[in-house]
Amino acid sequence: MKYCFLSYLWLLLAALVLFSCKSAKLSDAEEKHRIGEYYEAAAIYRKVYTKTKPQNRDLRGYIAFRMAECNRIINNTPRASSAYMNAIRYNYPDSIAILRLAQMLHKTGKYGDAIKQYEAFLKLNPQNKLALNGINGCLLAPEWKKTPTRYTVKKMDKFNSRRSEFSPMLYGSNFDQLYFASSRTKDKESKISAITGLGNNNFYLAKKNEKGEWLAPEEIEDEVNTEFDEGTPSFSADGRSMYYTYCSQDPESSRTAEIYVSSRSNAKWGKGVKVQLLKDSVTALAHPSISPDGKYLFFVSDAMGGYGGKDIYRARAIGNDFGPIENLGPQINTEGDEVFPYVRDSVTLYFASDGHPGMGGLDLYKATRTPDGKWEIENMQSPINSAADDFGITFAGTKETGFFSSNRNDARGNDHLFSFDLPSITVQIEGIVSDADEYPIEDAVIRIVGKDGLNEKVMAKKDGSYKVELKRNNSYVMMASARGYLNQNFELVTSAKEKNETYIVDFFLSPISKPVLIENIFYDFDKASLRPDSKTALNELIKMLNDNPNITIELAAHTDRKGSIEYNESLAQRRAQSVVDYLIAGGIEKERLEAKGYGKNMPKEINKKMARSFDFLKEGDKLTEEFILNLPPEQQDIADQINRRTEFKVLRTNYKLY
Repeated sequence: MKYCFLSYLWLLLAALVLFSCKSAKLSDAEEKHRIGEYYEAAAIYRKVYTKTKPQNRDLRGYIAFRMAECNRIINNTPRASSAYMNAIRYNYPDSIAILRLAQMLHKTGKYGDAIKQYEAFLKLNPQNKLALNGINGCLLAPEWKKTPTRYTVKKMDKFNSRRSEFSPMLYGSNFDQLYFASSRTKDKESKISAITGLGNNNFYLAKKNEKGEWLAPEEIEDEVNTEFDEGTPSFSADGRSMYYTYCSQDPESSRTAEIYVSSRSNAKWGKGVKVQLLKDSVTALAHPSISPDGKYLFFVSDAMGGYGGKDIYRARAIGNDFGPIENLGPQINTEGDEVFPYVRDSVTLYFASDGHPGMGGLDLYKATRTPDGKWEIENMQSPINSAADDFGITFAGTKETGFFSSNRNDARGNDHLFSFDLPSITVQIEGIVSDADEYPIEDAVIRIVGKDGLNEKVMAKKDGSYKVELKRNNSYVMMASARGYLNQNFELVTSAKEKNETYIVDFFLSPISKPVLIENIFYDFDKASLRPDSKTALNELIKMLNDNPNITIELAAHTDRKGSIEYNESLAQRRAQSVVDYLIAGGIEKERLEAKGYGKNMPKEINKKMARSFDFLKEGDKLTEEFILNLPPEQQDIADQINRRTEFKVLRTNYKLY
């Protein structure tokens, strides 16, 4: 069907011309070419070319070009490339031969050689959009191959044959049935098509079993299949109608691609009926795609007034009929071919094109309609696209998984089915909610609010752990809280990169009922001035006070056992006031702060966290002067250092509440 549509664009059936391999004539080849029997025409041109003397340069160039055109249409790219080279060598007068050679090199991934030919063509046709887009595609393709998208692509050997299969379409509410067209046949005596060199296409169906595994496809025995070509199915939302492309080969009537519709009754597809879109019976109409809401039928045509090649159109549904056709415009349609549309939803259209910048041959594109009615076009890049033809995509509903067809890596140029899947990105945040001594708080609550609309409350587990799934490229505000503890907030912006991310955020909640050590507060020796390296800890304290705007605190400074009581109390008071002054400068209201210098009057009592850090201390030890004097000298220095500390404790929890 892919080739059938290419075959019948502007032709009426003429009387068949008998030919014999023994007496190949140029007129026979031209007639086969004229009526669209490209496969046989190419074979005759080849025989005539070999019989034509090299001295007859004009005739050799003419034959080589027409042979190249036939091979290009039937996807015999190597022979097409060779023939275009011969046409150019024999000075074929039309520069289109250079453009076609560039396109064949592009299609085989020879991007550097293709650019040279595109540039040679542009010297003769400076504004040609196909050549300009071709160069752009050749420059982009290597980068797309280096940095492929996250889609995974797999050749579906269970569905494929040695012949050709293309344009898959998922069917059913569970997307557990797959229709596609294939030229395979069980009839060993079946004739190959004079158009493509393959058999005519029929519909095949693959289903999933109860385990969700795909079974081998089987040919449909319903009336919708005929001896002629059928393909490119599209189903109405209710599953009762199938629109498809039909190519008749009846020598008694006009020969062109047409759109048919089959109705489903008693679990069978009935005989197709022609969909009347144009009065003109010669214009080709193919590749139908009915929109999910049933309002429009999208299709491909070479109708007059297009932008060149084949364009995508749509027609509005009016009851069981369709209204006037409407070209989708130059944002989608180019001087090349735009084919195989797939309407995913009211604003998303997928299609194949060889006119937009691409990797070679037909590439798959995603078109998104903006509120102002314009289309934004996006190449699907590697690995969905390749240097070969990639087209005919179908999705499993809203999931980023489905199937498409491609002739990549097939020496004969035959199309086959491939699956694709976009692995989900896991972005999550996890951590532990602990108290100031780093012991888990099992009844803690973590509240997360995000710009994406997330508003979730999560309970920490018994071990204090939590885990929440987020989205990439988003901002979140988190708050951890627990009864008897101060709240703690945290802000997070997730990365825009398309990769799995796990953010670790641990919360350490300060108790309301007992003093909390402020670690990493440093003063110069025998002075009250804060050292610069204290700022990090003090800024965290400012954040904690802002997270808990209804508390007031006492800032307590303590010294070691050395020196008099009076001196140490004075030094401690001045140090506590230095901390208060810093907090006030940081925006904290002075009414919320009280400085208190305790000097050496309140030796530190060892908690679990400290006991884990110092093996000569145990939980409950009080670092009095008597206790310290019983320690070895090096341990005495450590104990004195522990006693020199700055702490805070909560005085009120209802500041400005009443």
